[in-house]
Order: sequence, then C-alpha cells, then structure tokens
Amino acid sequence: MSSTTVKKFSGEELFKNVISHAKEYGFIFQSSEIYDGLSAVYDYGQMGVELKKNIREYWWKSMVQLNENIVGIDAAIFMHPTTWKASGHVDAFNDPLIDNKDSKKRYRADVLIEEHVAKIEAKIQKEVEKAKARFENFDEAMFVSTNPRVVENQKKIDEINARFKTALNDNNLEDVKQLILDLEIVCPISGTRNWTDVRQFNLMFSTQLGSVSDESNTIYLRPETAQGIFVNFLNVQKTGRMKIPFGIAQTGKAFRNEIVARQFIFRMREFEQMEMQFFVKPGTEIEWYEKWKTKRMQWHRSLGFPESKYRFHDHIKLAHYANAAADIEFEFPFGFKELEGIHSRTDFDLKSHMQYSGKKLQYFDPEDNENYIPYVVETSIGLDRMFLAMMSMALNEEILEDGSSRVVMNIPPFLAPYKVAVLPLMKKDGLPEKAREIIDKLKLDHLCIYEEKDAIGKRYRRMDAIGTPYCITVDHQTLEDQTVTIRDRDTMKQERVAIDQLAQIVNQKVSMSLQLSKLM
Repeated sequence: MSSTTVKKFSGEELFKNVISHAKEYGFIFQSSEIYDGLSAVYDYGQMGVELKKNIREYWWKSMVQLNENIVGIDAAIFMHPTTWKASGHVDAFNDPLIDNKDSKKRYRADVLIEEHVAKIEAKIQKEVEKAKARFENFDEAMFVSTNPRVVENQKKIDEINARFKTALNDNNLEDVKQLILDLEIVCPISGTRNWTDVRQFNLMFSTQLGSVSDESNTIYLRPETAQGIFVNFLNVQKTGRMKIPFGIAQTGKAFRNEIVARQFIFRMREFEQMEMQFFVKPGTEIEWYEKWKTKRMQWHRSLGFPESKYRFHDHIKLAHYANAAADIEFEFPFGFKELEGIHSRTDFDLKSHMQYSGKKLQYFDPEDNENYIPYVVETSIGLDRMFLAMMSMALNEEILEDGSSRVVMNIPPFLAPYKVAVLPLMKKDGLPEKAREIIDKLKLDHLCIYEEKDAIGKRYRRMDAIGTPYCITVDHQTLEDQTVTIRDRDTMKQERVAIDQLAQIVNQKVSMSLQLSKLM
C-alpha cells in the first residue's frame, strides 16, 4: 500500500469541487438543463439515484426493520385542503424575508442573524484552537468560562439570541429588522445596510383540482410528509394492532416555494424527507425526545465520519406545536447547518385533526383503562441534505507517495452506488467473456459495473471517483487458474484471490446487515 496525504480545501473550494464532481460523474444534474434549467430544482443521475436509494434504505431499515414497534406507510402527496388548515400551514407556514434595496437581493431575516451569530462562534472557536496549541494539558471548559475575549463574545451571542427569540415569539418583525440594523449586518453583494421591512411569505404551492379554477377546488402540494402520517394514525393503529409507544415512518417528496433557495441541493423547492412520528403516552414525551436525540445521533455517527462534524442545536424559537426541539447540525462546506430535526410535537396535530374532521383520534390504553390523545416525538431528516453531507465528506483528493494524485469518493462501502467493477485487462483473448461470467455471478446480490475502455490505471481512477469499493481485474492468469486481482478503493491494496471467494469478500465489505448490527 502506498502512503497518501489528503489535500485540504477551504469550505468554498470544497463546495465548488462537490458541485462540479456531482455533474461530471453523473450524480446530480440541473433540472431541464437543455432549456437553461430551473432554479433550485435538480435531477439525480445514474450514480446519484443509487446513492440516494442506498441512504434511504439504510434509514428505512434502521427505523422499520430494527424496531418492532415502528411501521411504514406511503401517503399521497395530494391531501384534502382542510388538512393544511388543521396543521396550521395555511395561516402560519411563513419565512421572514428582507430585501436589500441596492442589490435587489432577498434574504431570510432569521438566517442573516444566525450567520452573524455563527461568525462570533467562529471567533470563540479560534481562541480555543490557539489555546489548545499553546497549552499541553488544556482544560477547554475552564478556558471558555474564564477567558475574557471568549466570555465577552459568548455574552454577545446570548444577548442576540435572547432578543431574537423575544422578537420571533412576539411575531414582532420590526424588532427583527432593528436587530439586523443594530448588528450592522450588510448585504453580502452590495455591502450596504439599506434594508426593507421584514415581511412574511407563505411557502406552500397551491393548484386546482378539476377543470375549473376557483377557491373551492384549491389543493396544495404537501410542504411536509408528516401530516400524511397523522391523518392515518387511526388506520395504522387499528389495522396493525399497534400499542403505545409506536412509530410510523415515511419517505417521500415535499414541496416549498423557497424564495431564497440556494446552496445547491441544500435548499430546494422539490425535495425528499425521511420522517418518523413516534406516538407516546402524555407525560413521557420528553423522555422519548431525549432517547430519539441519542438514537439519531448514533445513526449519523455510524457512517464513520468525524464526530466533530456533528452537533446539537436547540431551537431558539419553538414551533407552535412543540414543547422541545433540537437540530442535528452538520458542518457543510458553508458551515454548520441543520441536517435533521427532532421535535416533541405534543398532541397538537392529532387534537387539531380531531377538531377539524370531527373524528375521534384517540388511543385506548388497556393497561390504564383510559382513552387519551397520544403525544408525538418526530424525527425528520432531509434526504437531499443527507446526500450533500455524504458527498461533502466523501470527496477527497489524495497526493500519493510518487507525487501523483487521485480523486476518490470515500463513500461508506455499504452505501456506494456500484459495489464492484469488473475490468478485463484487454479486450481480447476471452478476457471480456470471463469478466462477464464473473459479473453474472455477483450481480444478483450487488450492483456491478463493467469497464473495458482505456488503460487499467485510468479505469481504477474512474472507479475511485465514483466511490466503487472493489475493482476486479481479469487477466490471462485468470484463464489458467481461475484467480483474479481484487483492488480495495480505500487502501489501493491489490491481492490475488480465487473467483469462488469473490462473493464472500465483497459481502463482508459492503454488507448493510453488518452495518445495521452496529445500531442494535
């Protein structure tokens, strides 16, 4: 094995590399690109759709397969319009937006403030890193609580957050604007503080059902998948004979009219969610909320990326339906951003749907001999954001011992689009035919790719760039003794193995079952 050094990129450089790599190797394309594309809408290519499918499968199996008390459904995108009245989306599904008069660009007011706070947090972290380098036995907790500059910056953060929380809770948009002005936040493009008033924009897409456009026929593209679970609560509970606590999982598309959609696939108008609503006895919701926070962080860390890339962030302002909420944030190339949300939704949803529908959405608890409306703990992760996090962490450029370099996608092998590449050394002498025989044996269990164009070294590099864990090379010796060369993506180590051992070797490397066992 050759020694390697991973080339370090700045956040902006890495982000540009991820976007260009995604296009070049068939992971993600701009939607309707031949017509100059559609803003904030993307298509998943032949590599991307496989990686996305594998991430979704890992989440689904970890939820449904590993938990006897969690089942899955697939609710329709179109729902009765009263659903969205009951959920609060018609009246309150808004983003606070502000325009810069000079650049004519529009921003989310809350994001501008959060990014300002993040800059102050970065100053604190810089002080911590400097101190770590200076002192051998460094006590970070002591340093953070006593260093004057850190204490001062933390005080600034606390004051901003307190003021911001009050303004949001009071729905005082004037105070939100004043906070932006007081913090001297400038437009990144114009560099000015010439801001408009903050206004609320509803994010739902509406359309008409039927041939006549009138208000009575208005329906919505769902802005979240959760409501499909809530309106089916009773159906699932009764038909599945489910006992509290139990969960209902769902993956599917959601749609939001994001005014300031940006950052590639991080914030789109059409996206996919992976959600689970866990129904619990009233009074136990905070206990379950903490349990699911732990379990979900465990799931993320099982992917093998550095723990420093993840953190919890408690919500400053709770949603109208929640009594506790936190995000699992991931360090994307553009900073720490929400990857998954965990909410204690109380009994708001079921109670509201019961009120609007006139149907009883209660659970009879045989142990306590009582009826009650269950409380709900929600876990919700954006599949597209998870995909971007995966690409950001997996894409590396390595400098090899001989001075050459390679681009490699270090995707966890069990999630890789192709598990095996089978490469005949030459396009003659029966080598392609033998390679096809090997693929036929492996493709029943794994997605395989056949490559015969270019020198073997170039083919190895292509497979590295799309994240294929194993390359199997068929040469003339193969025809003599039924052995092949198998090359490991991560180590680049090559060894000679018998063809009849390939299935066992590959299975051990790429097994999702083995990975799931680590979560039990």
